[in-house]
Amino acid sequence: MIPHSFDYAAATSFADALEQVAAGAKPLSGGMSLIPMMKLRLAAPERVVDLGRIQGLNYIHQDQAGIHVGALATHFEVETSALLRAGCPLLSETAGWIGDVQIRNRGTIGGSVAHADPSADYPAALVALDARIVVASKRGGERTVGANDFFVDALTTAAEPDELVKEIIVPVETMGTSYQKLLQPASGFAIVGVAARIGQDGHGRLGVTGLGARPILITDATDLAALNTTEANSDIHAASAYRREMAKVYARRAIAAARARA
Repeated sequence: MIPHSFDYAAATSFADALEQVAAGAKPLSGGMSLIPMMKLRLAAPERVVDLGRIQGLNYIHQDQAGIHVGALATHFEVETSALLRAGCPLLSETAGWIGDVQIRNRGTIGGSVAHADPSADYPAALVALDARIVVASKRGGERTVGANDFFVDALTTAAEPDELVKEIIVPVETMGTSYQKLLQPASGFAIVGVAARIGQDGHGRLGVTGLGARPILITDATDLAALNTTEANSDIHAASAYRREMAKVYARRAIAAARARA
């Protein structure tokens, strides 16, 4: 299908992007989420601001607060970053599961996080990591939101309409980690995906994607009972009962792999 007509502008800086978003423009990052929705007419913005030409927002660097990943870092850059592979391997491993090569070369971590697809991969890793998401607006400057509070519902986050994701901050890892995923073969999205952070004693945290409308955080990885009580999605790809059982299977796999790496 062909999208509705819309006005297009390319942001020259992050400040320019904030200005245009404050005026009602819809942000476009890698385009892996917004463009398909526009083509299907599930989204019909009157104005689109392209963030792709903003320089310097794809950084990955470390300081005392953790590892900072700029919103325009592509999935490929996250996957292949030597700093992340050494300091936060869960995030780079998760990025490697996203879509296919073309999608990983174009899609960005900020765009994926802001889109908050219930079957996206990053949310599971970010809630397991207790990551922080920095959002900014022309109106209020910057603020930081914990990942578990940022993802509110399907395609819904704690970001206000005039806010953009600026960066994601993840911890320097001291535990064993693993991301295990049952994928939908055509799209690459997760039917269920489980991110685990586990110590040598077997205790730790899990993040689960694909099961519900938002990522599920399990703070005690030794107790998977929460997966029984969670309202599970049901669609053409998997019934809710199957998703719930697969979440348990992949949680055990992720825990075992993470413990082996601890």
